[in-house]
Amino acid sequence: MSLEAIETVNRAENENKARKAAAEQEAKERIAQAEKNGLALLEQMRTQAAEEGKRLLREAESRAERQCAKIREDTAKECKAVAGQAEAHMSVAVERIVGKVVNQ
Repeated sequence: MSLEAIETVNRAENENKARKAAAEQEAKERIAQAEKNGLALLEQMRTQAAEEGKRLLREAESRAERQCAKIREDTAKECKAVAGQAEAHMSVAVERIVGKVVNQ
């Protein structure tokens, strides 16, 4: 093989090594960028999930407060009705008690 042919082969090998090194470096950079993008997206999703959780909690608290208010209102009405019934029966109860005390 002539010296010129050997030099041509060496140049081709060196160029291939350089291309391979450049391709490996580019692959490493792409992987690093993909990891960086993935971590940023993960952080964004975590933030969104936390905000969504807070929103859902606020909605649940609001619904619970409305339900509590309704229960308090219904209970107050029931108490008023029971007190009214007790008031209506008070005279009969007093008469019975007084009757039992007097008859003893």
